[in-house]
Amino acid sequence: MIESYMKSIAQLRDPRFRKLLWIGITLSVALLFVIYAFVLLLVQLLVPGALFLPITGQVQGLGSLFSFGSILYLIGLSVFLMVPVASIFTGLYLNDVADAVETEHYQGLDPRNSVPFRESANDALRYFGLLTALNVLGMGVFAISNGWGLIALWLVNGFLLSREYFTMIARRRHDPDAARAMQKRHMIRLWLPGTVLAAGLSVPILNLAMPLVGAAVFTHMYHRLTPSEPSPDQ
Repeated sequence: MIESYMKSIAQLRDPRFRKLLWIGITLSVALLFVIYAFVLLLVQLLVPGALFLPITGQVQGLGSLFSFGSILYLIGLSVFLMVPVASIFTGLYLNDVADAVETEHYQGLDPRNSVPFRESANDALRYFGLLTALNVLGMGVFAISNGWGLIALWLVNGFLLSREYFTMIARRRHDPDAARAMQKRHMIRLWLPGTVLAAGLSVPILNLAMPLVGAAVFTHMYHRLTPSEPSPDQ
């Protein structure tokens, strides 16, 4: 796992990765604003008048979306909201990241499967809905758990993210049933790198790069767990 993270971070110097990184950051910020707009819309619907919060002062529905104080809360909420954003990233750019990793580290592979975009998008949206609900609930648990709820959330998010990322990577070279079976077989070994990814996604600013790093890490993990595939580590 450590080597997979080190290789993934080192490849951020790759021009292909830098391009994907900026795309990922732009996408992440845009999605955060969309999710945050829904949060403010709920505030507008559920709380009559203005809501006064520490530091930022008055928050009054969508009218507060671009205020300075609201931006501070957006950064804070990214601790929870970046996990579902990372899920959407897999459906849009996981193949591009995995292709760049394989070109750099795993030459000589057979051509990968052409996974239909509709299949990837459906998988990403399913996880997005689940992870959004889980992390919105996690905000409340965190508020009453003195911080211990965040660790539990990392563990649950880590399991779900590892399942999504690894299965979608494996799907590039296996049929859907075989990809899911491989993920289940290595579930425990994949949980720790998934938890590290979930923890990284909870660190503001750093979390903007973590969806890309995560896709690269699980590409390395896939190749390390498939000895039949050519690998530089063998």
